Amino acid sequence: MTDRGEGCIEVICGSMFSGKSEELIRRLRRAKIARQRVLAFKPAVDDRYDSDDIVSHDERRIESIRIASAREILDHTGGGVDVVGVDEGQFLGPELVDVCERLADSGVRVIVAGLDQDYLGRPFEPMPQLLAVAEYITKTLAVCVKCGRPANRTQRLIPSSERVVVGASGAYEARCRSCFRPLEAQGAPAAKAGDSAGPGSPVSGAGGSGAKPGGPPGKRS
Repeated sequence: MTDRGEGCIEVICGSMFSGKSEELIRRLRRAKIARQRVLAFKPAVDDRYDSDDIVSHDERRIESIRIASAREILDHTGGGVDVVGVDEGQFLGPELVDVCERLADSGVRVIVAGLDQDYLGRPFEPMPQLLAVAEYITKTLAVCVKCGRPANRTQRLIPSSERVVVGASGAYEARCRSCFRPLEAQGAPAAKAGDSAGPGSPVSGAGGSGAKPGGPPGKRS
């Protein structure tokens, strides 16, 4: 995507089950084929499939370094690197933006994958801030498990008011705008048929993606 030595920030964002990690792994593998120096990082809190490797929901994987904070990325990249990949960027806090900017300014291609909305459908920092400074943005869509339409929101299936609850299938599923029910994740009664959790609702929402013939255009992964 860029010439070697030309720094940039690429963001891959969307709901859970939309192929974000899969796309990140694909780009990093291509960089390795091009004989570029590649380092991948993942937050220590994310140990769903493997404690070390970045693993997609379809079980593709790539070796990575576990970090507790975004600043640790700089500790590992001082010896020279061409491409840095970061998975689950939403777990690394606001300092991730500064770290990515510093790397890109020094000529590194930085690729970050992460959720752009939390379980209530709110912007999930620091992904919105990264989107503002990125040169390249990929919005991935999953498939709504309720109706089959393209989905960009993540429905939490277990009751909790904590913003970060690490989990995969069984704890979350992809939903479209119409099928998304954020209040259910907080233990509220299920919405009646015909109700929706749109912008006018007390909480408007997140989670899921996908594609159905005739639906809105979007990246499918």
